[in-house]
Amino acid sequence: MTETSSPQQQLQSLFERSGLRALELKGRRLLPIVQGGMGVGVSAQQLAGTVASLGGVGTLSSVDLRRQHPDLMARTEGHNAGDAAKRLINEVNLIALEREIQGAKQRAQGRGLVALNVMRAVAEYAPQVRRALECGIEAVVVGAGLPLDLPDLAAEHPQVALIPILSDARGVQLIVRKWERKQRLPDAIVIEHPRLAGGHLGAAKVADVHDPRFDFERVIPECLEYFEKAGISGQIPLIAAGGVRSFADIQRLQALGAAAVQLGTPFAVTTEGDAHPEFKRVLAEAQESELVEFISVAGLPARAVATPWLRNYLRAAPKLQAMAQVKSRCTKAFDCLAQCGLRDGLKDAGQFCIDNQLAAALRGDVKHGLFFRGVGALPFGAQIRSVAELMQCLLSPGGAQALNASI
Repeated sequence: MTETSSPQQQLQSLFERSGLRALELKGRRLLPIVQGGMGVGVSAQQLAGTVASLGGVGTLSSVDLRRQHPDLMARTEGHNAGDAAKRLINEVNLIALEREIQGAKQRAQGRGLVALNVMRAVAEYAPQVRRALECGIEAVVVGAGLPLDLPDLAAEHPQVALIPILSDARGVQLIVRKWERKQRLPDAIVIEHPRLAGGHLGAAKVADVHDPRFDFERVIPECLEYFEKAGISGQIPLIAAGGVRSFADIQRLQALGAAAVQLGTPFAVTTEGDAHPEFKRVLAEAQESELVEFISVAGLPARAVATPWLRNYLRAAPKLQAMAQVKSRCTKAFDCLAQCGLRDGLKDAGQFCIDNQLAAALRGDVKHGLFFRGVGALPFGAQIRSVAELMQCLLSPGGAQALNASI
């Protein structure tokens, strides 16, 4: 490595000396580092494009991307409820999605892989997947529900990697069997650990988050054993997600049989992260004791920083849930989720507009924002460093200390 070598060349040199295995995906040989999709607007074109340009997988989040585009926000100003507002907001979000894909691919310059994360739970899931495929997205990642229909949506795009997010071996077996009937296998599967990840978690209820059936030491070998019995061994790379913070974590997970790892929070707080600097500060400075597990709007468990808004909401949640209506018209923003505790009067689900709170976090509004965060101390502590430095740290056995010593 020389002083004049590019960040990509430096990373490739580190990787070749690391002893780690590459992620083989759709004929591409990638660094075994996947940046997770984070909405609303946290992982947009700047972050995803930068990660891909360095040889990893950079992931856009499809949720409400208009918030990264002032002109599109201006078009929807004052349109907060009703069918007409929903149609307009959905239309401009598809325009934003197209812009973000184009921008990320331009930044990537043909390197790495640019992916899109789409939540199965959002009402516009299918239109977003279709538009992304039309715009040349290179991979589609789907969580927050079982994407049984994803092979059908992408039938005319065999070159695009299809990657479901699951949390246990049972879900993996179900998806593989259903997709096999459609003559397509997942190109990779993200195994997300509910006890470690941030945001929406792949468990039925909060009490299940700590169930040992989700442990990587159990799930990864169970999945590999199933692949062997099904005659598809070596065809579906597993990507471990949740709590990954170091070279040692990647090494340990690859020893279990994972092909790569996925990280969210460490990328969210990088210089290139698309959220407000105050958003990054909150996530970077949050301590383990400040993380809270709670029921989100869609009825799924979630993990976030205990900000003033979240503390206030959790105190009021029992009363709000007891007052939940049978069904009411959405008066908060737009019909973004297929199932919403507030709109649909589901007393066992969250009684707030998640789009409003995540958008506040994107703006750095600590008083009103919902700040999703995963478990574990960040590689650089509370420091905000670049994507290149984070990836160098992850590929260096000495981690941040080794990187700091070389600067």
